[in-house]
Amino acid sequence: MVFDLEFYRGKRVFVTGHTGFKGSWLCKILKKAGADVTGFSLPAPTKPSLFEVAGIENDVHSVIGDVRDFAALKAAFDACQPEIVLHLAAQPIVRDSYKDPVYTYETNVMGTVNILECVRQSDCVKSFLNVTTDKVYLNREWEWGYREDEMLDGFDPYSNSKSCSELVTHSYKSSFFADERVVISTARAGNVIGGGDFANDRIIPDCVRAVSSGNEMVIRNPHSTRPYQHVLEPLFAYLMIAAKQYEDASLAGWYNVGPDDRDCFKTGDLVTTFAKHWGDGFSYKIMAEANAPHEANFLKLDCSKLKATFGWAPRWDLDTAIAKVVEWTKVYVDGGDVTACMDKQIAEFMEG
Repeated sequence: MVFDLEFYRGKRVFVTGHTGFKGSWLCKILKKAGADVTGFSLPAPTKPSLFEVAGIENDVHSVIGDVRDFAALKAAFDACQPEIVLHLAAQPIVRDSYKDPVYTYETNVMGTVNILECVRQSDCVKSFLNVTTDKVYLNREWEWGYREDEMLDGFDPYSNSKSCSELVTHSYKSSFFADERVVISTARAGNVIGGGDFANDRIIPDCVRAVSSGNEMVIRNPHSTRPYQHVLEPLFAYLMIAAKQYEDASLAGWYNVGPDDRDCFKTGDLVTTFAKHWGDGFSYKIMAEANAPHEANFLKLDCSKLKATFGWAPRWDLDTAIAKVVEWTKVYVDGGDVTACMDKQIAEFMEG
């Protein structure tokens, strides 16, 4: 069995970025756990969005606002009086960070400062988790996984801004929470896939758009290797870290959250697996993109620390994860009950 969600029953939880793909799945899990959830975020970042099609607004107290706006953030925070804060709000797309680096840094760095200021100025919070990314590391294109003590220095504006978000968190922890009145961690997750991701410039959403429209899928970089995992893997890890450090401050730290080596797939292989599970009606081609902005070719994580500290292990391999994406997508395309599908998949994940 995975981490017991009973811990969250009745807990006041503040989630930034709740209208996003990961935030929507997280709110669904917390709702099932019986938590009292307040979400603070911009409107859902895509149309369609999982937040809307799955009715997540009905599961939480949803406040629409910008993490760059400290006054609005603090008003929502103070009204919630949270015991636990999960910070997911971000500008998460590498290519968008090249188009608008200022907005990316404002959101990913000052947004982190603002939520930590809310925590610093409160006396209700016991546990804080900042969700960052595997891309925070100085990428040397190694064939082995990065560990938590490797240098932080992301290349592109998105990755670098998340490196800065990590450093901001480290500074606040040392400067203001050394007494452990608030226990603080960060979680660096690899690439996630799952039903309801409609983001631009992500490989599985591109597959979904192709099958939904009847168009041919185009793969621009088939040889890049990433640590792919189903979205439920890191979300349950986040909830576990936040809960365990709430109970034992010595468990706070910086944690990689990623799949085993066997699930570090090349993009082309990921699409091939999607095609296998989808069946007839899906086709794709490789078309290299000239003058594309820099993205890492090889990246994976060493998750030994998370495993050793909590006895954690991934539950779904990538083949299973993609099967779950296809299941959700077919329900969505056919106009079925996507909320029931989410509930079913969460239950299946918990059962193992």
